[in-house]
Amino acid sequence: MWFVISKVSNQKSLHEFQQLINKIDPTTMRIIIVVVVLLMFFNWFLEVVKWQYLIRKIEKLSVWKATKSVFCGLTWAIFTPNRIGEYGGRIMLLKPENRAVGAVSMGVGLFGQLVLTSVFGALSIAWFVTTFIDVPASVDFGIWILAIIYALAFVILYFNVSWIDYLVGKVRFLKKIKPFFAVLEDYTTKELAYVLGLSAFRFAIFTSQYIILMLIILPDLPLVSMVLMIFIMFFVQSALPTLDIFDFSVRSFVASNLYAYITTQEIAVMAIVSFVWFVNLIFPAIIGAFFVLNVNYIGDNKS
Repeated sequence: MWFVISKVSNQKSLHEFQQLINKIDPTTMRIIIVVVVLLMFFNWFLEVVKWQYLIRKIEKLSVWKATKSVFCGLTWAIFTPNRIGEYGGRIMLLKPENRAVGAVSMGVGLFGQLVLTSVFGALSIAWFVTTFIDVPASVDFGIWILAIIYALAFVILYFNVSWIDYLVGKVRFLKKIKPFFAVLEDYTTKELAYVLGLSAFRFAIFTSQYIILMLIILPDLPLVSMVLMIFIMFFVQSALPTLDIFDFSVRSFVASNLYAYITTQEIAVMAIVSFVWFVNLIFPAIIGAFFVLNVNYIGDNKS
């Protein structure tokens, strides 16, 4: 927060940002904002479809109920580190007897998203180090090897997610919850590939939101560097135990330090990151708050 305040208080940076914004046609900016918001709704619609697909073997959810479930999860997520509350918020709309298994199924979907973040993030970090940091060629080679191994490990584990069920059974104090993980045995490679495909579409959407805004506000940025730094930003965000409700400060810190290698417009980068944060997380969480108020937390859920 101190970092954000200090940057925003810099009069020179503010003046440069104001000059930048003044060059943009107001109508174009409004259209872009509408596009980014519409992409947010499409993004979460895909998550609804994915959630419906993952949970279908346990409990059939209508599109409306699955939508309420996803948005309830978003509301709970913003108040908990690394969005762990999303599990509790989402499964509350399932039947009580299905909630524990539902949380495991939900984890498969989130893991699919994490695989993409980790794969693209690790490879982008290797590119960043070899491009912007002066290190020996042998170190560059070692970093690329580590990045590739790291990425492959996530892909292999995802398509063998049933290994988690096996490992849980081998830990004595976890044996009581092993029955809940049995659902992992039911997901075939084809089903996991479908879920990963939906996750990839979502990944492309929220990457596109950043790209669209940056192309309009910072058109001089080199496209490849811009995109790969977005991947790094996603990777760092997924690794930090932050609260979504205050996450804009962390995102701004990470993004401004990354993009400092290719632009001096730090406030513009921070503004873009903060806007996407609000549109993708806070605005949907506000919508989800209306659903949360109607959830029956005790007994059978009739909502």
